[in-house]
Amino acid sequence: MTLLRLMQFIFSTSLDGKIKAWLYDNMGSRVDYDAPGKWCTTMLYSADGTRLFSCGTSKEGDSYLVEWNESEGSIKRTYSGFRKRSAGVAGVVQFDTAQNHILAAGEDNHIKFWDVDNNNMLICTDAEGGLPALPRLRFNKEGNLLAVTTADNGFKILANADGLRTLRALGSRPPFEAFRPQYEASSMKVSGAPVVASISPNIGRMDHLDRNSPAKPSPILNGGDTASRSIDIKPRISEEKPDKAKPWELMEVLNPQQCHVATMPETPDQARKVVRLLYTNSGVGLLALGSNAIQRLWKWSRNEQNPSGKATASVVPHHWQPNSGLVMTNDTADTNPEEAVPCIALSKNDSYVMSACGGKVSLFNMMTFKVMTTFMPPPPASTFLAFHPQDNNIIAIGMEDSTIHIYNVRVDEVKTRLKGHQRRITGLAFSTNLGILVSSGADAQLCVWTNDTWEKKRTVSIQMPAGKTPSGDTRVQFSSDQSHLLVVHETQLAIYDASKMERIYQWIPQDTLSASISHASYSCNSQLVFAAFTDGNLGVFDAENLRLRCRIAPSVINSNPPVHPLVVAAHPHEPNQFAVGLSDGSVKVLEPLESEGKWGAPAPADNGIIPNGKTPASSATSNPAADQIQR
Repeated sequence: MTLLRLMQFIFSTSLDGKIKAWLYDNMGSRVDYDAPGKWCTTMLYSADGTRLFSCGTSKEGDSYLVEWNESEGSIKRTYSGFRKRSAGVAGVVQFDTAQNHILAAGEDNHIKFWDVDNNNMLICTDAEGGLPALPRLRFNKEGNLLAVTTADNGFKILANADGLRTLRALGSRPPFEAFRPQYEASSMKVSGAPVVASISPNIGRMDHLDRNSPAKPSPILNGGDTASRSIDIKPRISEEKPDKAKPWELMEVLNPQQCHVATMPETPDQARKVVRLLYTNSGVGLLALGSNAIQRLWKWSRNEQNPSGKATASVVPHHWQPNSGLVMTNDTADTNPEEAVPCIALSKNDSYVMSACGGKVSLFNMMTFKVMTTFMPPPPASTFLAFHPQDNNIIAIGMEDSTIHIYNVRVDEVKTRLKGHQRRITGLAFSTNLGILVSSGADAQLCVWTNDTWEKKRTVSIQMPAGKTPSGDTRVQFSSDQSHLLVVHETQLAIYDASKMERIYQWIPQDTLSASISHASYSCNSQLVFAAFTDGNLGVFDAENLRLRCRIAPSVINSNPPVHPLVVAAHPHEPNQFAVGLSDGSVKVLEPLESEGKWGAPAPADNGIIPNGKTPASSATSNPAADQIQR
């Protein structure tokens, strides 16, 4: 059984050869298809969680190792090299995967290896003998050591060059030496039979595996750590220092040749404008909700130009749809979707997306695009959606009437209604570390709620610039360590101390970035803030102090001046990659050139400090009228 993050999406296998995919909603399996051989089968994801494999044996003794098209439930690739099991040999072939590149399986007293992108077996070894007919095996997290069971109830350790160095390093340590006799007395054997070293001179992909640094830990390895499917990125505030050897200059990107820009392919159902934009949590797809209530999905494929298969501005992805041709279209309740307030949220394992455009909230299966259920019919209409971080069956739904509904999908019931805002809800953000939900509204207020009893702890009114009325959409987003809160309003960017809900930095549009802010987002590591402006400009700010470090001119993403970015999305794993959805319905992905490596350099501490909010705002320096806090 393979389990994805937060235990919301499960692949299960059974003795009848059925593979099923389940959601925790008591509504039965979502996918049901036959495993090759129609008998015992085990399943594994690659270390990065993007590729699904299964290995099994039929009652007749035929073994199968295949890669699945997870979205379609069909076999994408079948690996060759197995022999028919001899009579009297009971059991099922076991397998494992390492570093997103290698598959290994134990059969016929041998260990066999495949490159995941090649159907033909790379090599097989008997590990100097002593293996059972169907040896069990397991790679370490780095993929440079392989433990294999032996016929005398012991096990051997196979290693590539990196693994051998690791073993030698362990062997040179006094604690290891002290316990060596105990290990040698057991059935454990350390074999010199190489997993990779003997074939790496001739196999390019294997050589790449052998020399490179260890792969990231695999989130799912037959009962391994299932706590997280996505990469845990810790913030590193103040890690990057300005180069004092040369005078600091603001980086200005004035044409598309000064950075990487990829335009998503147009589609027949393209909307007049993109109103919401999300990367998939795996980092391989981009999901856009248009003003026509239709969602479009683009995916990057693994190929020679893009060996990682991740989203990149250097390669244009393809528009993805299931074979059925279904389109994810939201209910509009006979209203004009152009006038509705759209909202969207993606489950942590990318298995389903929830969205609304003036009508009922729809829950779509991301594999089939089918509507799984609808709920919360208007009035009032839903205006913002957020999954509870610890239970995807609990959803916080911001409403047009200024209330927040805590809804349980599994039982189809609103558990509680939160009241604290004066106008519609425009933002919701959970913090598991602090145990709170922060809401923002079109009333320019923030409310803090406990996420267990749902009691309101406080209300904070954001400080508006002189002459501005306290209205307009306000967005909120926690930093990756949940210590800070980014607050985005058309008049300002602000950073708050999340535990105290006190504003510590504020930036107000000025100079070359004087237009209203349309949207903004933290980068995945919370070191940067990407901001879009209504005049077509884009700004990249240091999240530590909201100092501007790069301006991207409108000409980079569009040649039509009226067209401007409406929404911004940050890549979940690449700190310098972000995407923008434009007012003409197009979507662009941007990255700095390899020669630059980043969007400008951090500004020195004494650069550009002005009284309107670029300086620290403890209480007096840039916060003369302190934010009003009501308990």
